[in-house]
Amino acid sequence: MKIPRNLGGEEFAKLLKKYGYQETRQTGSHMRLTTTLEGKHHITIPHHKPLKVGTLNNILNDVSAHLKIPKEIMLKKLFG
Repeated sequence: MKIPRNLGGEEFAKLLKKYGYQETRQTGSHMRLTTTLEGKHHITIPHHKPLKVGTLNNILNDVSAHLKIPKEIMLKKLFG
């Protein structure tokens, strides 16, 4: 499955709630999300629209590695 090209940071943060991520703070144009599933994990998402594909891909890789979920399955659950 392809990574969406027109996804904004705020929309992406809402989608990550499925995996227990919640916004813990915002500094300038960046949001910090934290989950306690599988141990505490933090990610930073730019509050831009659209997110650059490389940025989105790196965040997805980081989340899938932390949660030990294959990236393709995660993409289908989030965007499929």
